[in-house]
Amino acid sequence: MSIAPPDSDSFCASSPVDHAQTPAHCSRCDAVCCRLTVVVMPEDRVPGHLLEDRDGLTVMARDEEGWCVALDGARMCCSIYETRPAVCRRFTMDGPYCRSVRADYAERRAIGIELIMY
Repeated sequence: MSIAPPDSDSFCASSPVDHAQTPAHCSRCDAVCCRLTVVVMPEDRVPGHLLEDRDGLTVMARDEEGWCVALDGARMCCSIYETRPAVCRRFTMDGPYCRSVRADYAERRAIGIELIMY
């Protein structure tokens, strides 16, 4: 969800890496977190056209491939980085949840299962 290296102003992902073995850094990640469901709280300042209602929750909309609609796919950057939802701000790069999501992604890719997050 959050694409923000703490030691850089850059928040774009680039080429694919071995997610299971390589420490996470947003500048060299497949932005796996940008396919997770992001629940938006009322205090978040996300433009309404990027939101949808799912089972009574306001969430970030996703495109037809499952990516967060705020993701700039050409640059693999969050297009609303400065106003991204609080849950995205709390997602810690290379933290336990990030590593878990990346390990699951790597395992599924290794056996040819498409990543689908709900």
